[in-house]
Amino acid sequence: MLKEIASFFSELAGETEPPHFQDNDYRLAAAALMVHVATLDGDLSDEDHAKLHELVKTRFELTDELTTELVDAAVAADRDAVDFYHFTHTLMRVLDEPGRQRIVEMLWEMAYTDHKVTEFEDNVMWRIADLLGISAQQRLELKRRVAGEGNESGNG
Repeated sequence: MLKEIASFFSELAGETEPPHFQDNDYRLAAAALMVHVATLDGDLSDEDHAKLHELVKTRFELTDELTTELVDAAVAADRDAVDFYHFTHTLMRVLDEPGRQRIVEMLWEMAYTDHKVTEFEDNVMWRIADLLGISAQQRLELKRRVAGEGNESGNG
């Protein structure tokens, strides 16, 4: 309650706290790609939102409050994005290959939230993985690993 009151007075005084996740933050780039993958078959469903929240919170070791902030920022970033390049460029600049592989694995987890992967989702995953410098072999291995974690296998 006190935090909300302090925030209210800060806003009135024109003192706003800067967002925790800037445009060049790799976590924002990764989360925006996850939002994109999750919404390929429509809106961000409750199940997709819960999975996104879980992945972001656990993989980036965030509090619930920061997780919500990142998810909200990622939804906005994906909505405003023209393509994947800004996100993948940020990830390429910041992460090594194992880090980028973990991002692709997280993207597969988002794609498999509904227990299947469509050809369109598979194609988008191929394009993102390619932009992240992940080989086709590694991309398929990550897909099989995620699909084997209690999900039904999808296409390809």
